Amino acid sequence: MMQTVRENIATSQDTGVLVPAPFTASARDYHHIAKAMDFLNQDWRTQPSLEEIADHVGLSPAHFQRLFVRWAGLSPKAFLHAVTLEHARDMLQRGESVLDTSYELGLSGPGRLHDLFVRYEAMTPGDYKGGGADLVISYGFHASPFGTALAMVTKRGLAGLAFCEGDGAQEKQAALDDMIRRWPNARYQEKPDQTAPYVDQAFNPDKWQANRPLKVVLMGSEFNVSVWEELLKIPSGSAVTYGTLASKLGKPKAVRAIGSAVGRNPISFVVPCHRVLRKSGELGGYHWGLARKRAIIGWEASLDDKT
Repeated sequence: MMQTVRENIATSQDTGVLVPAPFTASARDYHHIAKAMDFLNQDWRTQPSLEEIADHVGLSPAHFQRLFVRWAGLSPKAFLHAVTLEHARDMLQRGESVLDTSYELGLSGPGRLHDLFVRYEAMTPGDYKGGGADLVISYGFHASPFGTALAMVTKRGLAGLAFCEGDGAQEKQAALDDMIRRWPNARYQEKPDQTAPYVDQAFNPDKWQANRPLKVVLMGSEFNVSVWEELLKIPSGSAVTYGTLASKLGKPKAVRAIGSAVGRNPISFVVPCHRVLRKSGELGGYHWGLARKRAIIGWEASLDDKT
């Protein structure tokens, strides 16, 4: 099957990776930041100093401070409060009630506005059962605030957004193979010029505008799509448990199945599966790594803190 899939991949004439200007520095910094996130998650109770964090990632305190502020827009000390488990529990408590209310246009903050300006539609169950047959998917690798991202688009909108474990060819191929397995019968073509605008709009708060919503197409089973639609209702800066999500879907006993559907979400960051936590308030799993989940949660918190 994979041999057939690889034959369906058409390589574009563009051999380089497009790097949207706003994300160049962030992409270069991410691996240091991710390592710092792992350290902070382990030692958050001790509130480690700038010197301790910088030493852990192998940078001088001054260099690390500048790098971190450039990446997150606030100091490591301020960011620490946004990624501790106590902060996650606070988000959980807010999210339990927030999920019960509908969106209001008066919500403030660029992080919250992001959720209001995503327009989506779902692929029909028949199309999905065909494994994406007769579907053309363009893909491209791009820099993002959370490392190299793989974007996949159809003529109807953004269908996939994944993250690579590194910048090398092997890591990129692994990310691509992972996404191809979701729609094995589609025809794939590398066209970063087509995917770049979606990446730019997804990660750039200045472009989260009501008159230019990010177009998304949800490609999955009817059950999976219903879960992903519910994820889109979780505001930035908030979180819910898997149990709450199950109750909102009218399936309180299907927590495990709903957790699996959350894990199969193909459009990371935009469809915010990172905002689902365990009942205890712990972060739980994440298809693209817990360090990245912590980084995304903290990045969203930093946007809300600036408003």
